[in-house]
Amino acid sequence: MSVNLDRNHLIFAAQTGDAKAINSLLVVCQADVRRYARKHCHISDIDDAVQESLPIVSKRVQNLKAVAAFSSWLFTVIKRECHRLSRAMFRHEALEEDAVNEQLASRSTDDLRIDLAAALESLPAHYLEVLLLRDFEELTISEIAQRLEEPTGAVKSRLHRARELVREYLMDTDKSLCV
Repeated sequence: MSVNLDRNHLIFAAQTGDAKAINSLLVVCQADVRRYARKHCHISDIDDAVQESLPIVSKRVQNLKAVAAFSSWLFTVIKRECHRLSRAMFRHEALEEDAVNEQLASRSTDDLRIDLAAALESLPAHYLEVLLLRDFEELTISEIAQRLEEPTGAVKSRLHRARELVREYLMDTDKSLCV
């Protein structure tokens, strides 16, 4: 019980802007932060989430209205940071259409066919299937969704990702030819 009182006193002191209390609070809550990050972050993001969350806690603890809300607020900060890092991991630079078209147009038809076949072979089966149904069999998204017994949103997403992977493959092949 005295540990909770000490922690509550530390939180209260940190809320008033006491720099020593804020530092002590960060030390005390670091284990909780790390444990929670392990549950909600990718393994590679745990240290980053902890490192990014602690300054947020130190800056915003003064805005916390109730000492009792600290733990849930702390976990919310960590969870948001884990989600932010996760989104950043999957974010990638979009290829500009004009640059893509220009690079692809500069290649011979035979080279492009060979590279396109290799790109299609490199696709995971679930992406290849959707791409072939749409672009080669010319089925609509609804028809593909019916055939695969999938929601239309999932089909659209998979088709978009398949096309991106093919484009990236073709662009990477083009870069390796220029080296």
